[in-house]
Amino acid sequence: MVFSSHVFLFYFLPLVLLLYYILPMKFRHGALTLLSYVFYGWANPVFILLMLTSTLIDYCCGLVIASRDSLPVSSSSPALPSAAVLSRNDRRIKTAALIVSLVSNLSLLGFFKYFNFFIDSVNAFASLFSDGGRLIRVSFQVALPLGISFYTFQSMSYTIDLYKGKVKVMRNFVDFACYVSLFPQLVAGPIIRFSEVADQLAYRTHTVEKFARGFAFLALGLGKKVLIANPCGKIADLAFGTAGIPVTTAWYGIIAYAFQIYYDFSGYSDMAIGLGLMLGFVFPKNFDSPYISRSITEFWRRWHLSLSYWLRDYLYIPLGGNRKGTFRTYGNLLTVMLLGGLWHGASWNFVIWGGLHGLVLAAERAYGGRGLARLPDAAKQALTFGIILITWVFFRADTLPAALSYLGAMFGAVPVTESARLINPVIHNPYYLVTFFAAAGITWFGVQTWDWTRQLNKKKMAAIAGLFLVSVFLLTSQDFNPFIYFIF
Repeated sequence: MVFSSHVFLFYFLPLVLLLYYILPMKFRHGALTLLSYVFYGWANPVFILLMLTSTLIDYCCGLVIASRDSLPVSSSSPALPSAAVLSRNDRRIKTAALIVSLVSNLSLLGFFKYFNFFIDSVNAFASLFSDGGRLIRVSFQVALPLGISFYTFQSMSYTIDLYKGKVKVMRNFVDFACYVSLFPQLVAGPIIRFSEVADQLAYRTHTVEKFARGFAFLALGLGKKVLIANPCGKIADLAFGTAGIPVTTAWYGIIAYAFQIYYDFSGYSDMAIGLGLMLGFVFPKNFDSPYISRSITEFWRRWHLSLSYWLRDYLYIPLGGNRKGTFRTYGNLLTVMLLGGLWHGASWNFVIWGGLHGLVLAAERAYGGRGLARLPDAAKQALTFGIILITWVFFRADTLPAALSYLGAMFGAVPVTESARLINPVIHNPYYLVTFFAAAGITWFGVQTWDWTRQLNKKKMAAIAGLFLVSVFLLTSQDFNPFIYFIF
C-alpha cells in the first residue's frame, strides 16, 4: 500500500485512527500490529510470513539473551554487575543467541535481495570465458519483499543493543511485533531503533498539538511527493531514457533526479513522522537539508540520517572506526560505504555509487579540507553538489553502460542525436520548469518541515489544508508512482 494513494488516505488511514482512538490502550498495539500486517501484505500477503518469521526469531533470541543476564550473580561478588560474573557457558549462550539473530536476518535479506544478483553476476563472469555459457542455471526469480532492508535492520538493532546492555528485553510479543511492523515507517524508513521507541511503547502522550503537527508533516510530505518529486521524476525519466542527449539536457536531467530522490524520500519520511505523531509516537528526523552540505562528510550527516547512524554505530565503529590507524580508517570508510551502496540495491551500480562516496570520504579525511579551506561556502556547496550529481548517475541508471553513457553526455563526449532534440519541448514545458526552479528554491532557501511545523497557527494550518487538498486532487491525474525507496 502506498501513502500517496486514495486507498490509504481515505480508507486505510481513517480506519486506523478510528480503531486506535476508540480502543482501550491495552488493545491498541495489537490493533496496530494487525493493521500494519494488512498494510504490508496488501500487494503480496505471502511476505507477511517473512516479516513474522524475522520478528519471532529476534523476539526469542532477545528472551535468551536477557535470560542469561537475569541469572543470580555469585554471592562472593555482590558488587559486580551480572554481566561481569556470567559464566563462560552463559556468555556462549548469549553470543549464540545474538549470532542466530544476525545470521537469520542477514540470510533472509541476502537471499531475497541478492540471489538474482549473485546468479547474474556469476553467469556474466562465466560468459567472459565461454560463448553464451551459463555457469549456474535456475528456473525461477526471487521477488524482493517490500521494506525488507528496513525492518531487518530495525529488528537487528534490538538484539544487538540488548546484547550490549543498552536496552531492556521486550517480553510482550505483541508490543515487539508492533515495533517491527509499525506501518508508518515499515516500508521505507526512517530506520527506527528499539532504543528510540522502547519507552514510547510503554507510555506515550496523545495531544491535539501533536496530532496537528502530525497532519502537517503528512500534508507537507504528500506535497513534496506529488508536487515536486513526481514532475521532476518525469524530467529525469525522459533524460535517462533518451540516447545522445545534449550536455545541458543531461545536467538538467540529473539535477531533476537529485530533486526527485530528495523530495520523494524526504516526503516519505515526513509522512512517516507525521503518521507516527498522529499515533502518539515521536520518530527522529531523517533529513537535514543535505544539498547545502560543504563536503561529502557533511552530506552524510544530513542525508538519510537513520541509515547513516545505523551504519556508523553497528558497522563502522565495530570495525574499528578511526581508532585503528590511518589506513584502517580509510579501509573502514570504504567498506561501510560499499556495503551501504549494496544495501540500497543488488546492482554493481549501487556498489560503485557507495564506493565513490567512500573514496571521497577517505580523501576528505586524509586532506582535512586542505586546499578547499579558502573557498567560500557557496563554492564548497557547488563542488559538493557536483560530486553528488555524478554519483547519482550510477544510482539512477539501469545498467553500468547506461551510467557511463549518461556521464559521457554530461561532459559532451557523446554525439547528440536528432531524436534526442525532440524531447526538449517536453521537458522544458512551463509546468516542469516552474517545478524545477521551485524545487531549487526550496532546497537551498526554504525552511525544513521539522522546523516549520514546530509552531503552528491558523494561517499555517489553512495553508497546510489547502496543500493537502491540491495534492490529493493532483493524485487523480498522475500515474501510479510508488516511492523510490520502496524497491530498497
